Amino acid sequence: MDNIAALPIAAAHFESVAALVAADDLSKPTPCGDWTVQQLLDHVIGGNLMAAALLSGASREDAAAVLAESTVGADTFAAVQESMRAQANAFADSAALELIVHHPAMDMPGAQLLGFRVGDLLVHSWDLARAIGADETLDPEVVAVVATNIEPMRPFIGQVGMFGEGPSGTLDESADAQTALLDLMGRRP
Repeated sequence: MDNIAALPIAAAHFESVAALVAADDLSKPTPCGDWTVQQLLDHVIGGNLMAAALLSGASREDAAAVLAESTVGADTFAAVQESMRAQANAFADSAALELIVHHPAMDMPGAQLLGFRVGDLLVHSWDLARAIGADETLDPEVVAVVATNIEPMRPFIGQVGMFGEGPSGTLDESADAQTALLDLMGRRP
């Protein structure tokens, strides 16, 4: 499986967990630093819409502005669905993977942006499930894709600032793939 095949699976899984979020869940804490469920949902919606904007030629500044928007007061689940469709449509363009986009972090090819989005959706599905007490099981094939995507960052992932402290260093080789990936990305399942 590659990132193109993984994107709709990761998106559908995130949507299925987001569909379980109740209004009283929005202020609950998540495993993502100080983010609440609402802030996590805003981040994912913003990330999806930012990816669509970047693939349509948005500047770094415009992309950052999209990412910073909040859905507080809106129908958050509808916003999740709409953002997933916008992102899927943007990546459906055959030229999307070859474009150089001006992501707020750095310029990158669309293929790299796609890998980031798959990882974001997958790991934040787990974060959201953990926050609301839902099933935390992730698709094993998508876990494998994201693990391959993120492996080159292993030596410095804890210094990037986006993945907590990075790997705990406490897992042994018997850890399952999902646990190993989550640990690498700063989660402590």
